Amino acid sequence: QVQLVESGGGLVQAGGSLRLSCVASGRSFSDYAMGWFRQAPGMEREFIASILENTAYRYYSDSDSLKGRFAISRDSAKNTAYLQMIRLRPEDTAIYYCATTPSIYYRDPRKFNGWGQGTQVTVSS
Repeated sequence: QVQLVESGGGLVQAGGSLRLSCVASGRSFSDYAMGWFRQAPGMEREFIASILENTAYRYYSDSDSLKGRFAISRDSAKNTAYLQMIRLRPEDTAIYYCATTPSIYYRDPRKFNGWGQGTQVTVSS
């Protein structure tokens, strides 16, 4: 069973950038796709992006609010996936989670497992 630990969150001003990390242990990274989600208070968990380890193929949410600002990547040697976020906005404030899934095309959080504890991102205006 895979264990995931997110880090890299924090407080940032609007327009700033952050890079989140998700370290996987307990299973080979190549066995699955890794995805990033976020959840704001009172809101549903929102899919952001996912990535395959072996080909680095990426699949992004089609949300206009995310396009062009969020990028997923991975370092197989470190069993780590990253989420680079730029031009952050106050509405990006949320807890950001990573999780694994057998198919990169899944967006439904119920298709993901191995959820980490999340990392808080707060964007001030």
